[in-house]
Amino acid sequence: MLRYLLFIVTYCLGIIPFAYLAGQLKGIDVRRHGSGNIGTTNAFRLLGVKLGILVLLGDFLKGAAAAALGYWAFGPWGGIIGGLLAMAGHSWNPLFGFRPSGKGVAAGFGIITVLMPKVMFVAIALFLLVVVVTRYVSMGSVVGALTVAIAVFIFPEPFAYRFFGLVASSIVLFLHRANFQRVLQGTEHRFGDKKNPRDV
Repeated sequence: MLRYLLFIVTYCLGIIPFAYLAGQLKGIDVRRHGSGNIGTTNAFRLLGVKLGILVLLGDFLKGAAAAALGYWAFGPWGGIIGGLLAMAGHSWNPLFGFRPSGKGVAAGFGIITVLMPKVMFVAIALFLLVVVVTRYVSMGSVVGALTVAIAVFIFPEPFAYRFFGLVASSIVLFLHRANFQRVLQGTEHRFGDKKNPRDV
């Protein structure tokens, strides 16, 4: 029975707001600038490359750790549940009133790195290709998520991982709906663009 308490740990891993904490080091509340998300992309935009990389690593590791703990205790389904709890804690953080606070992409890549490394390599490759060609990190994230949803059915993955691919990809697409609108309107931020003075 005590093993089930592990899922509280995986959720708590998800709620660690690495971008917010990194922002405090520079006196910037990332919730009030840029996209307002406590995620990796906004951290890169507002805090610079060094802190952005640390935030990316932190978000990636909390997804990876949650999946690894769940898998260790309960196998594939445990890994999926632990990973999804971490994504939920990150994307609707209780520390900030359960408002949408992150897109869960870095944490999601951490999860599939632990559980589905072959799927991860394909998703990362297409993510990078889209970002390099379009300079839209949001669209790279969407393509990466869709790749996971498809690749779990191409590779001989367990049903639990296919379930995760569909659910996690749906979450990522849902959380990027505003990005779709901005891309269509031509107002979406491109990677490498200079910061708008109003963002800081």
